[in-house]
Amino acid sequence: MKPYKRLNWNGVFVLILFLLIISCKGDKKQDQKEVEQLIKDPVIEVITNNMEFQMPDTIPSGWNTFRYINKSTQTHFFTIEKYPEGKTLEDVKELVIPYFDSGMKFINEGKPEEGFAEFGKLPEWFSEVKILGGVALLSPGVTGETTMRLDPGNYFIECYVKMSNGVFHASVGMFDEFYVSGSNSGNTEPTADYSIELSSTDGIVLKDKLKAGNASFSVFFKDQIVHENFAGHDVNLAKIDDSADLEEIESWMNWADPKGLIEPAPKGITFLGGVNNMPAGERAYFKANLDQGKYILIAEVPNAKSKNMLKVIDVSN
Repeated sequence: MKPYKRLNWNGVFVLILFLLIISCKGDKKQDQKEVEQLIKDPVIEVITNNMEFQMPDTIPSGWNTFRYINKSTQTHFFTIEKYPEGKTLEDVKELVIPYFDSGMKFINEGKPEEGFAEFGKLPEWFSEVKILGGVALLSPGVTGETTMRLDPGNYFIECYVKMSNGVFHASVGMFDEFYVSGSNSGNTEPTADYSIELSSTDGIVLKDKLKAGNASFSVFFKDQIVHENFAGHDVNLAKIDDSADLEEIESWMNWADPKGLIEPAPKGITFLGGVNNMPAGERAYFKANLDQGKYILIAEVPNAKSKNMLKVIDVSN
């Protein structure tokens, strides 16, 4: 489609970043007491009861574990996003939101070319927005843990799964901001039971056989590209049962499909977390409790199976 060629994302995964962000949480002052407490207890809890993120305003820099507790009845995830220096929420409201609004409206009407043409009107500096990880998809009632390293600065957190009416969660409250202070957490890089590598050439590579029990995974992003839906590859772990339709799940993972990432999630699948998009060369970690049965590792990209980004795994005792 010709409108695609007008965009120069340079590896930016701009799916619906900062879609409909309409207010600023507050000032950017460090809450030193909060940071000191997190250094003592390094797990950062993020809680969703409905369509919100409850989390500390300020966290230490360095390695941190995010424990995302999905208490809602919806499927969620969160991405961590970094804007270019000096860009503010006012810039987002004036120069980004209107084009995402109009673009998504066209896509939901079945007019993708017109929709992506609207995205082509985004300011050039928007191509510098970085996705720096986050907790991948979690089904209702599931808790996921992902560990990553962040430098000091201001960050945003967002979920862009869609409600059943096609409205993105970000538009009804699932966006927030937090500050990473200059105080280092003191945490060291964790170790893992299993290693996953992601790349555009080899897909999701997991060489080890998984066993039931508590498991920790390292995820290394060997490279990163912009796929046909302008999203980069990530890794989501999910348990499936006999009612699961892998073709339906694969299609659902593509946001560019009007039915993609829309509630309810496909039947027969329970999302357990993972690691969202990260730049090439970065590594993060996540944990999951595995029962005996069938699981999948899947990326949020179109045609995941043909890219070796949909893998079915048997977990035994």
